[in-house]
Amino acid sequence: MSPFQRHIDACNNAPSPAGLIPFRIGAEQVGWLAPELARALTFFPREVHFDAGGAALAARLRSPGARSEALAEIARSLSGRGFFRQRGEPFDIRATAEGPVLATLDRGAIPAFGIIAQGVHVNGLVRGGDGLRIWVGIRSRAKAIAPGKLDNLIAGGIPAGLSAEECLVKEAGEEASLPPELAVEARRVSRLSYVMRNEEGLRRDVLHCFDLELPESFTPCPNDDEVERFELWPAGRVLAAVRDTNDVKFNVNLVLIDLFLREGLIDPAEGQALRAGLDQGP
Repeated sequence: MSPFQRHIDACNNAPSPAGLIPFRIGAEQVGWLAPELARALTFFPREVHFDAGGAALAARLRSPGARSEALAEIARSLSGRGFFRQRGEPFDIRATAEGPVLATLDRGAIPAFGIIAQGVHVNGLVRGGDGLRIWVGIRSRAKAIAPGKLDNLIAGGIPAGLSAEECLVKEAGEEASLPPELAVEARRVSRLSYVMRNEEGLRRDVLHCFDLELPESFTPCPNDDEVERFELWPAGRVLAAVRDTNDVKFNVNLVLIDLFLREGLIDPAEGQALRAGLDQGP
């Protein structure tokens, strides 16, 4: 087996939703609930109804706004009871990654409800006489998720109401001090997805990946508490970190494997199986 495959497998450790309860908005299934959370939702009989098909928001909540208000109240209550930590940032709820927005929910509750989340990841690339180099971020050791791990130049969840490109420009300034006129040069290259069960719940993540070719004269600078610093590494060193260590944030491994495949840095004999594993479908 390819040494890169273990990262794909780690992000796809939920081969089936066995033991989880479907969660619907109208006729659309949008999530999966653990039994404990489903039991907690029975205390909201006006907002959540149960039937043979699982749990659903009340049919009287017809508009995205009304649904969002009801879910916000539920999330506040469940957060106070320790089911998750609210993040103060709403995410769009869709039945599919491309589907219409049915409601919004606090980011911290998204995995607990098993709802699709979408994010952007940007490979910062520098090409010169010494070959391809890649900007890596060293995550803050105070981060709740993957503290101190290696990260992309730019990465972040897409908040409610923003497109991937709009989120990219926002995150570029906030995380790496990239001016908008440079950030918009990023080129969309792929869409990756995985389904991962962890202590948060069920992560059904879709990653919109971009490559950004940067001049050698530009040095990114942290502008928030996401990363401690950025370092410019030869592509071979980044590849070795993914192949041989667990030093890279779990989903960033997938973004980098995708980059290595596109750049021809992984043996083609390994490539077909790896490529198939990078889009598991949420």
